[in-house]
Amino acid sequence: MDCEEILREVEKMIWPKKLKLFTAGPVACFPQVLQAMSFQMFSHRSKEYQALHRDTTLRLADFLEAKNATVLLIPASGTGFMEASIRNAVTPGGKVLVTIIGAFGNRYREVVESNGRKAVVLEKKPGEPVLPEELDEALKKNPDVEAVTITYNETSTGVLNPLSELAKVAKEHDKLVFVDAVSAMGATDIRVDEWGLDLVFASSQKAFGVPPGLAMAAVSDAVFEKAKSIPNRGWYFDLLKYKKYLEKQWSTPSTPPIPQIIALNVVLRTIEAMGGKKAWLDMYARRAERIRKGVLDLGLELFATPGYYSPTITVVKTPPGIKGVDVYNKMRERGFEIAKGYGPVKEFTFRIGHMGYITDEEIDELFENLREVIEELKQKK
Repeated sequence: MDCEEILREVEKMIWPKKLKLFTAGPVACFPQVLQAMSFQMFSHRSKEYQALHRDTTLRLADFLEAKNATVLLIPASGTGFMEASIRNAVTPGGKVLVTIIGAFGNRYREVVESNGRKAVVLEKKPGEPVLPEELDEALKKNPDVEAVTITYNETSTGVLNPLSELAKVAKEHDKLVFVDAVSAMGATDIRVDEWGLDLVFASSQKAFGVPPGLAMAAVSDAVFEKAKSIPNRGWYFDLLKYKKYLEKQWSTPSTPPIPQIIALNVVLRTIEAMGGKKAWLDMYARRAERIRKGVLDLGLELFATPGYYSPTITVVKTPPGIKGVDVYNKMRERGFEIAKGYGPVKEFTFRIGHMGYITDEEIDELFENLREVIEELKQKK
């Protein structure tokens, strides 16, 4: 069996049907990303890797408007930085105000508690954002919390929290601000310095359209200072260790996912070639609006509160008597990988992701098929 035959066998196993991806992630990668990831490997302790790491972190810092923060890259999913934020910047036994608007806000609560800290919860109904006045009231009632966690974009409900306003409130109470931006970074505005974000993290497999395996974050000096006083930070997610390796050799303590970092570098250069951050974010905003319009044109309802719609994923209510998983399965039969409902709303919702490499023609084709699927399911009721 030659190399081509081996590749075909593996492709048949993992990719038997060429599905168009409208998922919550991993998402379809941009063609230039796939091409760049075929580059031959080299040592992560070489001067060539140092140049790559330096260039990538500086470009990402510029995109995040984080001149006063340090951008770190970690071989992990975004949840790695979620855990790192707690282990490095919250006193053992200390309190964290966790804002929850869906399943991933609840994950942050679990991470807080599993690392021996106490979670004070501000939870909203699925589909609703946290409002600034609600956070203000919660902090007045809990002045002893050390940090506030915010899910910028909740993929289970399709809600985008008003991050800049929430961060402003947290800073008025002199709290550290940890932001889960896993499904937001790369598709909506983040201004680390201006908004006073202390640790904002994401994953490669979402809006940047890169395969999974790389987590990135912008980290404030306040977090590093706090970390110096925190015992038992662990080894793998010790942020001071990452900062040391960055400053001494533009590298990481353990082997980084070099192909993903090359790919992220390519995406950041692509953003610049498109006209910069604003043009890139406008592209995402237009795509999200196109998909929301497509949903409404089918007579379906959006799950999220109006005015707080996600730029990266749209959660759709199913018609009465139709299960979200049935829509998912029928669309998959037609060659479209959308996303099942998630968490407590999974039975009566399905999700349409709009991250990564998606064309307008694919969006039109998606809705042509979705219309037929909904009609088919209605007739079977």
